[in-house]
Amino acid sequence: MTHVEVEYRGPKLGNDETKIKPRQWWRRLPLSFLGFVVAPTLAATVYFTLIATPQYVSEARFIVRQPSQPQPSGLGVALQGIGLPAGQADAFAVHEFVLSRTGMQGLAQDIDLPLALRANHADPLARYPRPWEGRSQEDLFEAYLRFVEVGYDSSTGISTLRARAFRPEDARKMTASLLARSERLVNQLNERAASNAVQEALQSRDDAIARRDLAQGKLTSFRNTSGIIDPSRTASEMTQLIGGLLEQVAALKAEKAQLTSLTPSSPQIEVINARIRAYEDQISIERAKMAGATGSLAPQIGGYEDLLLAREIADREVTQTTAAYISARNEARRQQLYLDRIVEPNLPDKSTEPRRLVSILIVLMSTLSIYGLGWLVWAGIREHRQ
Repeated sequence: MTHVEVEYRGPKLGNDETKIKPRQWWRRLPLSFLGFVVAPTLAATVYFTLIATPQYVSEARFIVRQPSQPQPSGLGVALQGIGLPAGQADAFAVHEFVLSRTGMQGLAQDIDLPLALRANHADPLARYPRPWEGRSQEDLFEAYLRFVEVGYDSSTGISTLRARAFRPEDARKMTASLLARSERLVNQLNERAASNAVQEALQSRDDAIARRDLAQGKLTSFRNTSGIIDPSRTASEMTQLIGGLLEQVAALKAEKAQLTSLTPSSPQIEVINARIRAYEDQISIERAKMAGATGSLAPQIGGYEDLLLAREIADREVTQTTAAYISARNEARRQQLYLDRIVEPNLPDKSTEPRRLVSILIVLMSTLSIYGLGWLVWAGIREHRQ
């Protein structure tokens, strides 16, 4: 019987079996993930935990208001909360000043701003100037905007001013200086408003007073020249005098007529005639003083009344312009702005910036988002090609 041997050619069993070791988990990560996510997060972790210099924040709170500005009601606060803020222009003017080059220049006059922003112990990425920046005013202004911020709460109308620095005293000096400069700005706005409205009203009143004084001077000169205080009153008195003389003449004529009818040859008739002629002559003289003759009262009354009318008009103008000046002054006082300090600048005793863990998480989430978006785009392109 023939013996058949069967040769086994399959994989080796037992101790001769080939063992495959699993790859480590970090080696299974794509290089793109390591480059776009791991590397930046690792760099941020190293920077924020080992390199980033602590920064101190000084905070102040204030409100810009008018003395007659009403407090917002519950409905007003609700409307402000849904995007209908009111009365923010004055506060925003202060905000724009704080975040302007003028505000930076004023702060630089009070403290050594470049020194406060480039402390010797500060890290190169946070201090001024950074490695890629220069020492120009524009670079200083960009650094200033990084260290100073101002916010506004529309529901309360309170503004918050924050300044960061590498030393607590520098942060407090920056906040105090900017707050004082903001108060000066508000005072300048008040002065400009007063000068535009009140000064104009005051000048109008002064012009009216000058015209009144001129009219009064002309009236006084006329009285000194003519020797008459009030020609109209003098004419009235002369009219009364003439009326009295006419009454006397009428009485004498009546008496003469009576004597003539009773005793035509009475010697009293001639005496009465003499008296009548005397009265009539006096009446003619008095009438000549009033009108018709040179130096009579008629032309003087016309000139006097013109001067008197001019003075009355000037008096009315003085009264009206004085009332307008008082009204403008009261309105300027009512519209004056006041910067009331609610929280004074504090001296921080603990650094609050940078927020290390939050910053690291922000870098991680940002890089993950960018990587995920890029992966989706690349997957779409690859699927489209297939």
